Amino acid sequence: MIRILYQNEHFVAVEKPYGTLSQKDAAGENGLVEILTEQLGKQVYPVHRLDRPVGGVMIYAISKKGAALLSGDGAFDKTYLALIPSERSFPDSGEMQDYLYKDGAKGKSFVVKKERKGAKLARLSYEVLGEANGLALLRIRLYTGRTHQIRVQLSSRGSPLVGDGKYGSRIKSESIGLWSYRIEINAPVNTKTKTFTLLPTENEAFSALLENEEIKNKLL
Repeated sequence: MIRILYQNEHFVAVEKPYGTLSQKDAAGENGLVEILTEQLGKQVYPVHRLDRPVGGVMIYAISKKGAALLSGDGAFDKTYLALIPSERSFPDSGEMQDYLYKDGAKGKSFVVKKERKGAKLARLSYEVLGEANGLALLRIRLYTGRTHQIRVQLSSRGSPLVGDGKYGSRIKSESIGLWSYRIEINAPVNTKTKTFTLLPTENEAFSALLENEEIKNKLL
């Protein structure tokens, strides 16, 4: 049973479990679209996605009007929590901007040095919230939605996400250190509830840092 955070006539906010597909893949394995359609007893429409290894807040439309409104550019502001090794080559806050090229055959994205055919601009801002046990917790605001964007931008700077072996992490973890922490809806859907926030669940690496009162206060 998928946890429902909020629901109205146009959309539903849910907790995506780690390891669950956002929607059915090419091999025919069901994702949240199919699971929620059965659970809610109504058609569910995807309006954004999260990588399979990533958990956290997701929004799905449950009306055609909701799907149209929530699929537009700038429909959401998205904030993530990320775990990386404490030792890093970049300052405690700032922006990252790169051109990313998606290699479909390898199922990965890569940073390229300059704009070229197939490469897309990727931009995010970040802040280090605290450190413990050799790990640093980052709050990341995403301005573009490129494939594996946070994963590849951090990895390209020598700081792959905890547990993300696909992008070079040597730290073992049951799930990668990335969580969809907050989604704010900018689209003009008829709702007073605009922002949905959820702290990481079922991830011990996150838990140790989130027990820190100073970090907790920064997330309030």
